[in-house]
Amino acid sequence: MSTPNLRLAEHYRQQIRDGKLRPGDKLPTVRDMAEEHGVATATVRAGLSWLRTEGWIVTTQRGSWVADEVVNTAAPADRLERIRRTGSVLGDGETKRVVSAALIIPPLYVAELFDQDPREQVVRREYVIGTGAQRLALEVDWYPAAFAEQVPDLLGAEPGPATAEHPGRGNDLLRQIEQATGRTVTNGRDAMHGRTADQREAGHLGIAVGAPILAGTHEWSDDQGVMVYGEWCLPERLTIGYEYKI
Repeated sequence: MSTPNLRLAEHYRQQIRDGKLRPGDKLPTVRDMAEEHGVATATVRAGLSWLRTEGWIVTTQRGSWVADEVVNTAAPADRLERIRRTGSVLGDGETKRVVSAALIIPPLYVAELFDQDPREQVVRREYVIGTGAQRLALEVDWYPAAFAEQVPDLLGAEPGPATAEHPGRGNDLLRQIEQATGRTVTNGRDAMHGRTADQREAGHLGIAVGAPILAGTHEWSDDQGVMVYGEWCLPERLTIGYEYKI
């Protein structure tokens, strides 16, 4: 179990990631935080130190504020947790612009991840996540082709509204998949590395070709196999992070 100062820091990270606290918003005073969370003021200050170090907040003698410039974004683990809490992969104020969504013959490594014949199709969805004028991430998600038959929104721009025929609509695509298939993501793995942006990535993120980026992948699965495989990249100004238990 994490320590009280880490739990407090994660509480405010989540508030900022979800858009409940916006850039420039003032945080409660140290004393008010201590009373609200039932901890000592020293614990609050220790938690705030994490948020300052990671760039989530700025602090002056007058208090602490959410940083004006977005320098952090949600990790895959954060977005999966948000889907569980809210039904959406996006926080308040975030947008998703779908670039493409289609059934295609995948690269060999993707076919192998899904343990299928390389000649069989899979769903490929490419989209850009942003907030305001800032572009936070470019992502490509891959799904088994069978999911598209049960969740037609996989091949559309965005989930449509819920209806009597499709009650799962309006939710994030993963939640729709879980409702339609009876499967549930139980395992996740992330991998990250630094490299430079190619022409496609640079164009979508609004950065120069060859600029440094953080690139990563995530795999969400259950005991039947991989349900979602994602590839993503972030501009170099952004930081991601998440807690883990040992």
